[in-house]
Amino acid sequence: MPIYNSTLQEIDPKETRRYAGLMKADSFKEDMITDACQDARLLAEPRGIWQLYDYDCETQVVKADPPFLIQGKKIGKHLAGCDKVILLSATVGDGIEEMVTKSFQNGEYAKSVLLDAAATTAVEQVADGMEKYLKPLMAAKGYHMRWRFSPGYGDWPLDQQPEMIRTTKCEAFGVHLSSSCMLVPRKSITAIIGLYRGSGKETGKPHTGCSTCPQKNCPSRKVPTETN
Repeated sequence: MPIYNSTLQEIDPKETRRYAGLMKADSFKEDMITDACQDARLLAEPRGIWQLYDYDCETQVVKADPPFLIQGKKIGKHLAGCDKVILLSATVGDGIEEMVTKSFQNGEYAKSVLLDAAATTAVEQVADGMEKYLKPLMAAKGYHMRWRFSPGYGDWPLDQQPEMIRTTKCEAFGVHLSSSCMLVPRKSITAIIGLYRGSGKETGKPHTGCSTCPQKNCPSRKVPTETN
């Protein structure tokens, strides 16, 4: 079973500030953010899992057993030309979430919000690390990788999470769904990465998760970089 284990040397305070919705709060104390990042790093239990499947981009079917039909035009377009996909899951465990809850119950609201934001940053960093780890492995097979795409991005419905849980096999290390189809531990993600052969040159501009999200007024939204 392809398990990914890593350590977090640091958690990005700038991304933590963004996830906390504080990008325009210039006067907010920076040491509170760095403290939250340090606490989250010590509490995190980063790990991941991934599975490689054949993929039919014409029918948007992942050739798992049983097959997995991916719904959504944007995700279909994103995976156009791919004949294999990686389905992955990453988590930082539930220790951070327990501390977030405890801090909130103790009336430490700012600490709770910042720690929650640091945990979100941490799980994204784990997923980034998985992509970096997988890139040379897939290159050795003759494949280039598309950027990862998660349920909830664009028009890929969240109600396909049960299929992501099944096909990533992430229950092996404790990631599962609640009765309301939310990931548990909460600071966990699932995602798909398309694999394609060719020159490696993408058509059009690359996108990030924020660019595919319909929530235009989100305080955590990344500002797009201008290009000429």
